[in-house]
Amino acid sequence: MAIIIKTPDQIEKMRRAGHILGELLNILVESAKPGISTKELDNFAEKFIKEKGGQPAFKSYRGYPATICTAIDEVVVHGIPKESQILKNGDLLTIDSGVIYQGFYSDAARSVGIGQISAQKQKLISTAKIALSKAIDMAKPGVHLGEISKVIQKIIESAGFHVIHDLTGHGIGTALHEEPHVLNYYDGHPGPILKAGMTLAIEPIFAIGTSEIITRQDNWTIQTKDGSCAVQQENTILITEYGNEILTEQT
Repeated sequence: MAIIIKTPDQIEKMRRAGHILGELLNILVESAKPGISTKELDNFAEKFIKEKGGQPAFKSYRGYPATICTAIDEVVVHGIPKESQILKNGDLLTIDSGVIYQGFYSDAARSVGIGQISAQKQKLISTAKIALSKAIDMAKPGVHLGEISKVIQKIIESAGFHVIHDLTGHGIGTALHEEPHVLNYYDGHPGPILKAGMTLAIEPIFAIGTSEIITRQDNWTIQTKDGSCAVQQENTILITEYGNEILTEQT
């Protein structure tokens, strides 16, 4: 399937979807403190998105029951918020969410330490931010997508962590997931050449001890096989004529 080049009107809608999501994630990161439940964060997120004129992109997507995904420690992605899931000092929390605005999607994730976290968890978060930042720095017309994957892999593995190969970034636009796959490792193929008007969700996802993952009985929550802590950091970006624009930047 071909990679879709977005029109100026479509880009403006994605820009709005991204702005709503960036603002939301900023608030959620600030609100994520010991004693709050992940369901409280989810309730706020749904209300906020709708008040801003958007719709939650995740809720009801393939039957997913919530507006945000909340991944704590060994949970990698797709953790379902719960009233009984109370954030506590020392947790590493990843909040992943998406917004639809007039038919166009944004997708982003932030990882944050709750209270005082271990040095190793802090290193996970720092490495994720660096990997995403360096990947975005490289994203411009004429660059093969595989070169971005190489950079992400090098940063993660140089820090001593393990890329989770089965979870990738993706194109995004009128659907949450479009072509191409944005790998967090180099698979030996240069990949497509980036062009202005492409929109991508880049999301380094990795863990302390393993690349292997398992799915829990709820058929959504994915965790590391060895129980080690994982992290994810994500932004939706637009490839512009001379570089890129981060559509979901946290301001």
